[in-house]
Amino acid sequence: MKTKICSLICAICVLLTLSCVFSSCNIGGQSGIDSAKINEDGELIIIYQDGSKQNLGVVVGADGKDGSDGVDGKDGIDGTNGVDGKDGKDGKDGEDGINGVDGKDGKDGQDGQDGIDGVDGSDGQDGIDGENGKDGEDGDIVNMTDVPTASAKGLRSAVSIVCNFTKTVQNSGFFPGMGGGSKTEEYASAGSGVIYKINKSAGDAFIITNYHVVYDASSDTENGISDDISVYLYGSEMSSHAISATYVGGSLYYDIAVLRIDGSDILKNSDASYVNIANSDSVMVGDTAIAIGNPQGYGISASFGVVSVDSEYITMTAADGKTEVSFRVMRVDTAVNSGNSGGGLYNKNGELIGIVNAKIVDDGVENIGYAIPSNIAISVANNIIDYCYGKDNENVQRALLGISVSVSSSRAVYNSQTGLISIVETVEVYEVSDGSIASGILKAGDVLVSATLNGNKKDITRRYHIIDLMLDVRVGDVVEFAVLRGGEEASVSVEITEDCLTAY
Repeated sequence: MKTKICSLICAICVLLTLSCVFSSCNIGGQSGIDSAKINEDGELIIIYQDGSKQNLGVVVGADGKDGSDGVDGKDGIDGTNGVDGKDGKDGKDGEDGINGVDGKDGKDGQDGQDGIDGVDGSDGQDGIDGENGKDGEDGDIVNMTDVPTASAKGLRSAVSIVCNFTKTVQNSGFFPGMGGGSKTEEYASAGSGVIYKINKSAGDAFIITNYHVVYDASSDTENGISDDISVYLYGSEMSSHAISATYVGGSLYYDIAVLRIDGSDILKNSDASYVNIANSDSVMVGDTAIAIGNPQGYGISASFGVVSVDSEYITMTAADGKTEVSFRVMRVDTAVNSGNSGGGLYNKNGELIGIVNAKIVDDGVENIGYAIPSNIAISVANNIIDYCYGKDNENVQRALLGISVSVSSSRAVYNSQTGLISIVETVEVYEVSDGSIASGILKAGDVLVSATLNGNKKDITRRYHIIDLMLDVRVGDVVEFAVLRGGEEASVSVEITEDCLTAY
């Protein structure tokens, strides 16, 4: 798939019939670390598995007990252990959070950065991300010991997906007597998915994946969707544990599809669980991004990185090989590969923040991957379940207000209390189409402040908020908008009708 923003974007669905090239690397240096400790002089000693040691020098004073006056600079003059060198209580070390003996070091939210001690600080107990700190609550400097726990939560909801296809190929008649007949070819593709809803006692579940995982334009099926889909739970990736799944519906334009599992004994007797979902609008640049999927079709695995861009658009050719589509995505530096498509992207708490769907492939590019934000993925999945499950329809039904919106201003806003930065846009109605459901209600020049649907109010601080909202509305819903019109706030309401639905 090609994109306007890079040399080449590949949809991450690997054909199992393709050959693979393996590579390996040999990392030189000392053997692995066996242990590390701080000696009585405050020096960090690394002890390797081969018995060798490395002294990294003074990283923190032990506790001031070794110096009565700190004259030697190890525990007093340089502020490491405190001016009086006895217990560090009044030393400078408590201010920058190096050891936190007096429990005050977390005030500036820095106390956990090196994770060396800080154990007894009142607001930096884990010594890493300041979860208990006044300024560190929303920080995302991750305690690496939490990554396995977060990954485990994601793995419980992760599945690998194998789709079998057939296609009819015309013989060329090149060889004598071969004729110009046709033959049927069988092939398969592998991808990933997440368990969205589950009924363990019944063995039923809904699975979210990418549309391009289950679709192939060359397939003999009428809609291009595989009619032979198998799902495998983490730890049960063998042919005898294949779970049959059926296609519920999907969208070429959102690259999201929903699968259904019915009455699976394997699911009943597993530790599989539904995915916990985070609000992707709250995702910030630098947040943890753990990708769990089925790279190269080798089985479910995890990779670790951060969010590079919280929201952007990429334009590329869709799964049908001809339609140009624009996806709103978050960019990550997490390693993703063919087969990760449809798999989950998780935060440090093991909550879903996105569905992996693409990456840039170029000699000059490393680790630029993309994921559909969880808010969009879940809205599309709910739309599919409501409009497609048990019905003849297989497409997303999105409401159209009949308005065009523009961003009249955009700025970065820094929150001094949380220490985080976010982008805030002023979203303005640019044009209202005649005969639309918004005609005569919303007006060009209206600044959209908020939208309330079924009692839930959402501030409109990004252009995509109003676009995404149209996936959540259903026929008969009334959306109340707060707008600024001529400098004054006004409230208007728009009712969603059957006529404003469009298939996507």
